[in-house]
Amino acid sequence: MRTALLQSSGLPGSVGENLKVLDAAAGRAAAAGAGLLTAPEMFLTGYAIGDDIGRLAEPADGDSAEAIADIASRHGLAIAYGYPERDGETVFNSAQLISAEGDRLANYRKTHLFGDAERGHFTPGEQSLVQARLGGLTVGLMICYDIEFPENARAHALAGTDLLVVPTANMHPFQFVAESMVPVRAWENQMYVAYVNRVGPEGEFEFFGLSVLAGPDGIACTRAGRGEELVVADVDPDLLAASREANPYLRDRRPGLYRALV
Repeated sequence: MRTALLQSSGLPGSVGENLKVLDAAAGRAAAAGAGLLTAPEMFLTGYAIGDDIGRLAEPADGDSAEAIADIASRHGLAIAYGYPERDGETVFNSAQLISAEGDRLANYRKTHLFGDAERGHFTPGEQSLVQARLGGLTVGLMICYDIEFPENARAHALAGTDLLVVPTANMHPFQFVAESMVPVRAWENQMYVAYVNRVGPEGEFEFFGLSVLAGPDGIACTRAGRGEELVVADVDPDLLAASREANPYLRDRRPGLYRALV
């Protein structure tokens, strides 16, 4: 499945403008043959927008979800995106996957919040494993800081995730996560990982970009630079199957020795 990574911060604070950016990117991704477009963490509203997070938060089936479903169906590709999700009085940092037919396939709430800013605005999610079937693959969802906990990615590997989609808002000085950690996560768990970052200055942060689709061989299939960019690469089921056969990490596990982890 050809996968497009939208490295962009859009226009923080403007849902309408960010929907336009997503629509334009979906058109370019579809023209390149992509079956999935992934946007960064909190793409719908912006990340460093303070108390506007609560004002702009929407239900998972809200107006913006309907607008993105329309974008997906018009361009004929699935879309994963980050947004602030309102559920009653509670707000989550969430990511949603919508199919090429406009159906809501999966919604994930970030389980590991990063820093005081996130903890001051969001409630952590309680479901670490969220998956959906898409294009013959099992696709999992995670958000940014979550991938830095190896237990999370391993849980997805054991549950059969083929492609782990990770909308991200990672900033200086943590470039090593995109450069080194994400390819290692893909290798040690024998899956593809799409890590899609914001870029440029926003509030007190400087997002570094470097979005990457890493394969089960630990190699970057494609990697963005440090500016606004749309990159595309293929998730190859045949390579995935061959890599899993050749690399025995999951088969050689000894779970009985790991009880101290829980």
